Amino acid sequence: MKNNKIIEVEGLTFDDLLLLPSYSEIKREEINLSVRLSQNIKLEIPLLSSPMDTVTTSEMAISMGKLGGLGVIHRNMTIEKQEAEVAKTKENVPLVAAAVGVGKDMEERMAALTKAGLDLVVVDSAHGYSKTVIEATRFISSHYPSIYLVSGNVATPEGAKALIDAGSQAIRVGMGPGSICTTRIVTGIGVPQVTAIMDTAAIAKEREVLVIADGGIRFSGDIVKALAVGASLVMLGSLIASAKESPGKVVEQNGKKFKSYRGMGSVEAMREGSAIRYGQEYRIGQENKLTEEGVSGLVPYKGDLEAIITKLVGGVRSGMYYSGAKNINELHARAKLIKISKASLIESHPHNIKINI
Repeated sequence: MKNNKIIEVEGLTFDDLLLLPSYSEIKREEINLSVRLSQNIKLEIPLLSSPMDTVTTSEMAISMGKLGGLGVIHRNMTIEKQEAEVAKTKENVPLVAAAVGVGKDMEERMAALTKAGLDLVVVDSAHGYSKTVIEATRFISSHYPSIYLVSGNVATPEGAKALIDAGSQAIRVGMGPGSICTTRIVTGIGVPQVTAIMDTAAIAKEREVLVIADGGIRFSGDIVKALAVGASLVMLGSLIASAKESPGKVVEQNGKKFKSYRGMGSVEAMREGSAIRYGQEYRIGQENKLTEEGVSGLVPYKGDLEAIITKLVGGVRSGMYYSGAKNINELHARAKLIKISKASLIESHPHNIKINI
């Protein structure tokens, strides 16, 4: 007997798929990775840094901007501190982005950040398909029409439509795919990331709104896949938390360097202010009662951000070369993917060799 509660569609993520190679007449250096968000905002590479407190402050945002991307300054700090971070970034690069929440200080924070030179704002919530996020999106859209507006996170077309209707110009997509996120196992909620991108991109394309794929990126090939299935931009967390420019602390263990990295749903982050992102502001001051949706850990230290981004961008260019796409719009149109087996995934990675580290 069929159960109407169960959607009989298989959810897919990056490791489930490979792009098929296509005829190509282009050279890697001819590939254009730029993305125009609005008449006034254009990025040279489709990469953003995540507004996490171990990923993006002004140092990361400045470096991302100089490399052609965009850093989104996290909001797990006082209004005054975030305002100063935005102002410092604006002094060094032409575009500055920052996150705001949906709490009581949202209006005051928006006013302060706008005064400091804000160009793009991210309404940052773990559950974007909610009344508070929709209302915050509507407020910012009507009161700050000159600020480019991103809202999220969502993982379904219904969620995307609600935020687009409220005035969002780009949708941040991802519920639980991040390496330090435990939302799916704690709550049982989520959508595999490729399926989430495809489903939201369909409605976004109809409304001429961009999709930002947020979470689950481990390799440059995952960026290519995210772009291929409909994203225009990809947000990075763990891959760049390892950079010198991230605000995470450097830790040495057994002669090797690491950087601290934590989910915004970790108790440590919620204790410092991000509880509201997970609807748990009523638990502030009662840390033993917080429900974690993230973990804390270490990532190997990788040095300058430029080296990391250069490798990632090189991989994206190669992926587009193999796809015969000279820009992201062509990749959207030309890309074809094949579902693979577990054995195919093993075959895809280095095997039968001892790798020198």
